[in-house]
Amino acid sequence: MRVTESEMLQIAELVEDLCGIVLDQTKGYLVENRLGDMLSRTGCGDYSELVERVRAGEDDWLRSSVINSITTQETLFFRDQSPFDALRHKVLPEIFDSKERASGPSRLRVWCAACSTGQEPYSVAMVLQELLGNFTGWDLEILGTDISDTALMQASAGVFGDLEVRRGLSTDELNRNFIRDGDSWKVKPHLREIVRFERRNLLDSFATLGEFDIIFCRNVAIYFRPEARRDLYRRLVTKLEPGGHLFTSSSESLRDVDPCFRPELHCRSVFYRPNLI
Repeated sequence: MRVTESEMLQIAELVEDLCGIVLDQTKGYLVENRLGDMLSRTGCGDYSELVERVRAGEDDWLRSSVINSITTQETLFFRDQSPFDALRHKVLPEIFDSKERASGPSRLRVWCAACSTGQEPYSVAMVLQELLGNFTGWDLEILGTDISDTALMQASAGVFGDLEVRRGLSTDELNRNFIRDGDSWKVKPHLREIVRFERRNLLDSFATLGEFDIIFCRNVAIYFRPEARRDLYRRLVTKLEPGGHLFTSSSESLRDVDPCFRPELHCRSVFYRPNLI
């Protein structure tokens, strides 16, 4: 069904309220492609009725379905590569040295925000294995969060199709980190054990999350309004350990967010260590 201009405005306001993503009037095709079938499945006569039912808050499934349909779940293993090179050659070696000199257990926490189907947190786990060999003596946790229940189901299962694993992984990386599971590939248990997933809306409070040594928040805030984007990064920095590292997408700079966000460049990747300022 074709979406009218007034319906598009209603849907755009709904989506922004739900998850912060801004849809402009040129995205009518996206709404029609992703939400059109939902009208017949739910018995809604038009997009306005769909919006009304979601805003009524009486149908969690419908709300989740709209979010799952609209949010982009495009990802791949070692996406953009350079952040993982910086992680491998600069960030993690320095963190390891610092923690091994400190008293007490060596604990490392990484948060991959808006992780979609999980390729990013599993890529971080693979880098940790490369550098540590095994995880003995380390308390490791990689948290992957996303707003899409559908994406998180696949991420939690750790099972990927042949095309998905071929995007970003060499044959050697695939064989070292995955087990053939019928027509699919399953993340090996020792990697799966250090990664956990939970549903989280980046517009909501982070109060219960604790602090992290490294936060990845890439390719999501670019879809927010400037004020929502600035608020997100200011809240993210409160969840970093002193001297922690924040990775954003290659297409954005945080210079306009706050003076404390000063970039560091390593391995052609930019990251931020705001707590050092």
